[in-house]
Amino acid sequence: MNLSKAQTNISEDTSRFKVVVAGRRFGKSFLAINEMAKFARFPKKNVYYVAPTYRQAKTIIWDTIKIMLTEKKWVKKINESDLNITLVNGSKIFLRSADNFDSLRGVSIDYLVIDEAAMIAKKAWSEVLRPALSDRLGHAMFITTPKGMNWIKELWDDAHHLTDWKSFQYTTIQGGNVLESEITAARADLGEKEFRQEYEASFETYSGIIYYNYNPKINVVETVEEINERTLIHAAIDFNVNPMTCALATIDRDDHIHIFDEIILYSSNTYEMADEIKAKFPTNRIWAYPDASGQARKTSSTTSDHHILRQAGFTIKANRSNPPVRDRISAVNACLLNANGDVSLTIDPKCKQTMKSLSNQTYIEGSNMTPDKNSGLDHMSDSVGYLVHYTKPIKPPQPKQQLGPFGMKPARFGHF
Repeated sequence: MNLSKAQTNISEDTSRFKVVVAGRRFGKSFLAINEMAKFARFPKKNVYYVAPTYRQAKTIIWDTIKIMLTEKKWVKKINESDLNITLVNGSKIFLRSADNFDSLRGVSIDYLVIDEAAMIAKKAWSEVLRPALSDRLGHAMFITTPKGMNWIKELWDDAHHLTDWKSFQYTTIQGGNVLESEITAARADLGEKEFRQEYEASFETYSGIIYYNYNPKINVVETVEEINERTLIHAAIDFNVNPMTCALATIDRDDHIHIFDEIILYSSNTYEMADEIKAKFPTNRIWAYPDASGQARKTSSTTSDHHILRQAGFTIKANRSNPPVRDRISAVNACLLNANGDVSLTIDPKCKQTMKSLSNQTYIEGSNMTPDKNSGLDHMSDSVGYLVHYTKPIKPPQPKQQLGPFGMKPARFGHF
């Protein structure tokens, strides 16, 4: 089949699992057929195409794949009622829907395409389809237009760093199937977020993503520096009881912050968090960056949270009061990527909750930039924020100092 350059890049990649997000009319269905045929050319393979509904499975590719394979003289038998094709080499291609994914339990799959994956329940993959690939070491391709910040966004993020996974992202225009004039017309017809999602394959949230500068391609980096007993440990702590969280970091001579580990404790208290950190680093110097309200707050006793940390031997790095939430968020965004294109905050890929928090936390829709705390995504990002704002705060510009007569600086109280 004649593929576009973008489709060829995806097809020729040898990763076992591919997560493809693409704009409308990119040619997702054509690519899916090509990949299914590529695997079905080997004898006695089970190839599955799964769409959100039965109607979509039949409408999107059924007629096209029948015609293409018949023209190649690959077809031995077509079952119209069951939507499956048996090839002359014994391979079979099945079209199925995910609206009743339990019906797929027990099958064995050599190659799987999950089309419009963002519209399919995560359980269809994790509980049914992923196990179906195991006995045959099957391959899979998720191909979809984004739909908000759901499990496909998490999978796409993770695929940047998981072994034998690969993420792809292409706009509609990169697919080469839509005139630029049509893209211009769509831009005028759709709202900004709708256009970015549908035509630019952008993961959008309609409540407003908070850490908009977070990009797994540049902010997720494996730890290189050795963590030993001489390493100064920077512990960023959120005192929430359930869960209580801590981001563990190093800071180099260039003030680059690297989060190399995370701790998440449920139904816990500050004593247990301190013990957990000390168990990991019994001989290290530990600087703690806690919520400033912990100077007075008591999560487990008559002793303040800050005092508990001091008793554990930690050096407290906190101001008398917390900065405005917006300032803390701005500081994190600036470290993730500043206006000059510099990155001064990275995260090890094993820090799943930190990445999830920075990637997915949103503002409450319709609010005046109020972070949504109902999702439970705020704890790790708050931890990171305390560390970042203390070490690299956003400083307001200073006004030029006015000079008095004869170029002298004005004295206090306005007198010369």
